[in-house]
Order: sequence, then structure tokens, then C-alpha cells
Amino acid sequence: MAKRHFTPALFVFLRELEANNDKAWWDANKERYLAQVRDPALEFIIDFGARLEKISPHFVAEAKTTGGSLMRPYRDIRFSMDKTPYKTNVGIQFRHEAGKDIHAPGYYVHLEPGSCFAGVGLWHPESAVARALRQAINDDVDGWASATKSAAFQGTWSLDQDDDEMLKRVPYGFDPTHPHADDLRMKSFIAGATLNQKQVTGSGFDEMLAGMYATATGFTRFLCDALDLPF
Repeated sequence: MAKRHFTPALFVFLRELEANNDKAWWDANKERYLAQVRDPALEFIIDFGARLEKISPHFVAEAKTTGGSLMRPYRDIRFSMDKTPYKTNVGIQFRHEAGKDIHAPGYYVHLEPGSCFAGVGLWHPESAVARALRQAINDDVDGWASATKSAAFQGTWSLDQDDDEMLKRVPYGFDPTHPHADDLRMKSFIAGATLNQKQVTGSGFDEMLAGMYATATGFTRFLCDALDLPF
């Protein structure tokens, strides 16, 4: 039987947190956070781990509050003009086993009122990693097309990025007329898919998400191969 992990209470809490983003409100509502956000998310991670294993044994689902798949609710405000202390979203990441040591692909789920999405790939990789990925796209035209241009992939995922997430021109050393010139301009090698709150709070969200990630297998494998990582 399909299991329900999240309820609408998750989004009610996050909306109220956005309107009351201070320590006094947080302390008064900490038990709600634990019951409606943290604990369901940890249970989701545990259950999703078995599904992730079937996609690839090299991505990790860790149900921990620190250093695991559930991202901490506290914002890093040291260098930000925005001093609100708490995140008004829930972030869940399933990193490649090599991700603690190097910049590696991963899967991501973002839960936020009115803005839920899933992602896969690498966000803003360091220069050497980005260069290796671009070289792989440059050298394997058909492989990249198979990974990202198929109906199965594009029926779920999009590589589209905002202009500020794209280089203004194809990087030096690559042909500006390359069949995948626009993809060579990406700063982040990620694919995204929109989710809605009904999906997130419905029964079987873990199964649905695993199915989405499965359609990105060719894309994730391509990234792993380009970085000499197992998939």
C-alpha cells in the first residue's frame, strides 16, 4: 500500500514561519517543526533509500539531522543582507557517495509553499569539474543527445536555465557552432522538474519521485561517466 509521508501541515508551518521568521516564534513552535516537518522528512528519507538503491547503489539516503540528506533549517546569515534566521523551505539531498570529497552529481527535492521541485545534477561545479563535463558533451554528441533530448527525459525534466545561469558565449576552446552549444554555456549541469503540493502530500510520493529520477538515469549516468564516477 502506498504510504503518505507529508501532510498539508508541512506547508502551513512553512507559510507561518515565513510570516514570523524569528527565534521567539521558532522556539514557541519547535514541537510543530519536529512533528510536521523534521520527523516526516526523516521517515521519507528512510523509505526512499530502498527506492534509490534500485536506481543506483552509489547515491546515499541518510536520515540524519546533521550531515545527512535532510538539510538544516538554519540559514547562514554571516554574509547575507537578509538576516532572517530560518529557511522557509525543506531541502532534501541524495548525494553521490563521492560527494563528500569531490563535486559530484546528486538528487535534490525542494519543498516550499507554491514552489516545489525536484532536481538532478551538479549545481555550480568548480571550474575543473565544469570543464570535464563540457568536454564530455563536446566529445560525445550522440551520448548527450540520448541522455537529454529523448521524449522520456524531456517529458519530465528541463535543462532550461535563467540567463544569469548561462555563460554569455561558448567557453574558449569549444566550437560555437557545436550541436549542443547552448548546453556548453550552462553554469550548472542540472535538470529540474516542477512538483505541486498535492503530489508531495499525497500517498506514494516516494514512489512517484523515484519514477521521475529513473527517467533521468541516462543524464545522471552521463555526468558520472564524465567524472569517472561509478553509477
